[in-house]
Amino acid sequence: MNNFASRLRARESLVGYWVVLDSPPSTERIASVGYDYVVLDGQHGLLSTRGILDGLLAIDAAAGSTVGLVRVEANNATPIGRALDAGATGVIVPLIDTAEDAAYAVRAAKYPPSGIRSFGPTRAGQRIGPVPAESDATTVVLAMIETASALANVEAICATPGLDGIYVGPSDLCLAIGGKFPGDPDVAEPFEAAIKRIAQAAAAAGVAAGIHTNDGPSAKRRLSEGYSYATVSSDIDHLHQVAADHLGVVRG
Repeated sequence: MNNFASRLRARESLVGYWVVLDSPPSTERIASVGYDYVVLDGQHGLLSTRGILDGLLAIDAAAGSTVGLVRVEANNATPIGRALDAGATGVIVPLIDTAEDAAYAVRAAKYPPSGIRSFGPTRAGQRIGPVPAESDATTVVLAMIETASALANVEAICATPGLDGIYVGPSDLCLAIGGKFPGDPDVAEPFEAAIKRIAQAAAAAGVAAGIHTNDGPSAKRRLSEGYSYATVSSDIDHLHQVAADHLGVVRG
């Protein structure tokens, strides 16, 4: 049984990757590199329910220790349950504004008596066993911090019982604090202050703090600043970047 959940809860340093393309062969190749986790983006990615299933199959087919997480489309029991039934090791839940939102996400991901998840593990039952308590123990729930309300309530969100960690969406967070666009240098100082506050809130609550980054150096920096897990860029961004770099070399 994969020990990702226990490693994340122990706030070990973990590095992941982000997938938005419905391309199982490339997802399998990425999973074979050695990342601790690969996230399939069910909110902004180009992945249907079948695409998420195929992506999780591809990650497992890589036959390494990499696990598949899913950023679900909404804080709703249906997509959360579908992702976990399909075999996701955990869910990242977007647009969490309050501790009450986070508590609902936890309940949606857990079986009774602690949650409301309907029993029907489908593929997940082949991976971690059909016992609800085992599933609850080996899957993780992560709440996104990406809105002004989430930032204002971050300490309460992090203290939500059963929540394993938080995950910073830097693009939306930048807009939430007044940026005109993601990465707006005019709000660099308050943005960094927010990033620091979020990490401190997670540490105080004893939960994992994660963040999305644009590249390896940025991920390494955030890990050194108190974040326990960080995701590096995405498949579509790297595809564009590498193709453009090679074209630039050829054309001088």
